[in-house]
Amino acid sequence: MKRIQDFELKGKNVLVRCDFNVPISKTGEVLDDFRIKKAVPTIEYLIEKDARVILMSHLESKGEKSSLKCLLPILKELLGKETVLFKDYLKKGARKEIEALTPQNVVLLENLRFHDGEKKNDEEFAKSLARLGDIFINEAFSVCHRKHASIVGIPKYLPKTKGFLLEKEIDVFSHILESPQRPFVAIIGGIKIETKIKTILNILKIADHLIIGSKIGEVFFVHKNLLIGRDLPEEKLIENIDLTNPKIHLPLDGVIALKSLKEGYLRKGGIGTLRKEEDVFDIGPESIKAFKGIISHAKTILWNGPMGMYEDEKFERGTKEIADAIVRNYLAFKVAGGGETVSAINKFKLVDKFDFLSTGGGAMLEFLAGEKLPGIEALKE
Repeated sequence: MKRIQDFELKGKNVLVRCDFNVPISKTGEVLDDFRIKKAVPTIEYLIEKDARVILMSHLESKGEKSSLKCLLPILKELLGKETVLFKDYLKKGARKEIEALTPQNVVLLENLRFHDGEKKNDEEFAKSLARLGDIFINEAFSVCHRKHASIVGIPKYLPKTKGFLLEKEIDVFSHILESPQRPFVAIIGGIKIETKIKTILNILKIADHLIIGSKIGEVFFVHKNLLIGRDLPEEKLIENIDLTNPKIHLPLDGVIALKSLKEGYLRKGGIGTLRKEEDVFDIGPESIKAFKGIISHAKTILWNGPMGMYEDEKFERGTKEIADAIVRNYLAFKVAGGGETVSAINKFKLVDKFDFLSTGGGAMLEFLAGEKLPGIEALKE
């Protein structure tokens, strides 16, 4: 696979698929520019090489598609250069109009998902995008698990390569899977077991220790009939996990409240003591103590998923103390990823304490599960 440095970029139209799918407020303001900042080194390199830079992305939350106009002030501040939003990029003559705007400006194509052809991986849509450029760069690791036109379609028609960020993502996670410095401790939290079970199974083959957060830990207890009166998970792959495996460290206790979070009811107790009307919202003090001991001896740490409902101060302690334990292990190579995980790290002001923060959520989990990501494979063909 070629690198950016292998291309002659001067005067070339370079299409860069970014992931600027960032959280925005109801009034259209960007709430977290983490993903935008991570793409800046590649964009700046292209500008320095006198390329015509054409950025592409989607922006969608809970099925609601939004204009990328809200990104323009952020990009101007980060790049020190005007960014022009280009809306009608499928029309005849769009390429000439874009070339007239660059290199004085960076061009940002309007939300790709405003067009049905993006998610459908429509060939004509991919061709229309490809006609705008001379070179394609994928800088969107977080959507490399999607078979969308801007991810796997465009590379069929243009010389292609990976951006600096995508290259780093691949290198870091390949190293963790193939030759981590040991002891290697993986920490998996969050809520949805179905999105993480394949990753857990693969990581169990590699890691020395696997620490499980409160909610996923609860699912394991239910599945093994150690917690009665709760719905069984549908994910059949859970049956392949042996909870007697000494690598697995489930939460010993939790911070427990009513499912409705009403009445101010709160207690700490063993996960196995959960009553039907209760739910676990964080790991408890005994779990924190045990997990911190394991983390303190690690040489490689991989973290995906908070320990509980960290957004609420009543349930933030587990996630906060685990994050603190990770960054206090100064000898370990520390990697974290996933939207909620990075959000928690931001909340506790620990961003600069990690060796690498991934932009990926689902893509990161699939890569760590040993799956081939379509967006990466498309760059090899």
